[in-house]
Amino acid sequence: MKSIFLTGADGFIGSHLAERMVRDGYQVKALAQYNSFNSWGWLDSSPLKNQMEIVTGDVRDPFAMKTFMQGCDAVLHLAALIAIPYSYHAPASYVDTNVSGTLNIVQAARELGISKVVHTSTSEVYGTARYVPIDEEHPLQGQSPYSASKIGADQMAISYYNSFQTPVAIIRPFNTYGPRQSARAVIPTIISQIANGKREIKLGSLSPTRDFNYVADTVSGFVSVLESESSVGEVINIGSNYEISIGDLVKAIAEVMGVKVSVVADNQRIRPENSEVERLWAENKKAKEIAGWVPKFGGLDGLRRGLAETVEWFTQKHNLAQYKAEVYNV
Repeated sequence: MKSIFLTGADGFIGSHLAERMVRDGYQVKALAQYNSFNSWGWLDSSPLKNQMEIVTGDVRDPFAMKTFMQGCDAVLHLAALIAIPYSYHAPASYVDTNVSGTLNIVQAARELGISKVVHTSTSEVYGTARYVPIDEEHPLQGQSPYSASKIGADQMAISYYNSFQTPVAIIRPFNTYGPRQSARAVIPTIISQIANGKREIKLGSLSPTRDFNYVADTVSGFVSVLESESSVGEVINIGSNYEISIGDLVKAIAEVMGVKVSVVADNQRIRPENSEVERLWAENKKAKEIAGWVPKFGGLDGLRRGLAETVEWFTQKHNLAQYKAEVYNV
């Protein structure tokens, strides 16, 4: 499987993954969302953009997806709407992109005889943990329109494996962070506010816990699942197997940046009561057993190393200038 079609390549994880696939010797056809600005997202600034074929389109268009996928051996499907707050305002768009978009990918894969589809899930499909660590058998709970759409997308993908033997594997990353992440995510929100001189940080709830996964680990998880012969028909968690509360995360980032900060609750950043996912903590044994994947940034020490690399990137002036720390964008 040397020819790869990668959807969502213009985004945070997708751009890192596209670069990794190029470095690993794959022929990469990278999909960026079509727009009138002729922007390729993060691929615009990638030093490897000339070593991949970049196409623009929309996963909601089944004809375009089938055309792009012709001649490719495998698909890494990352394209999705992922902002949880915006899903409260525009839920239909999440169904269109996440569910129908995934349908377009697996249907084209079926018709073209694609060797493998790696579909991207999210830890949000689990909702608040009923037990920890969360393994792949944990019940699925749609606590936001976003998570509901991803549950639907996952089920659509696996239904094609069950119904038509389409070779689908589902990768389920927990909270990924690192360079290039959107400022609406919690770690870039904290870092960008501090880097812009704020010492009173605006955040939502501090009590929820998350299992944070440095982007290099998430990317290696995609590669491992793609290359594993045993991953077809499986759902595989990619997580560090370490949880930390948002409150303690603020302290860890402040320590890395050498400052003292306080937190002010910002109501617009707080999810509706029954929509907040209070606890996420990944069980990652299956990833090791099936795909041979082990996180390199696991535990508190790994988190601190990942945060240091993330801070270093965000605090470079030309990177920080791309973020509006004073504006909360859902």
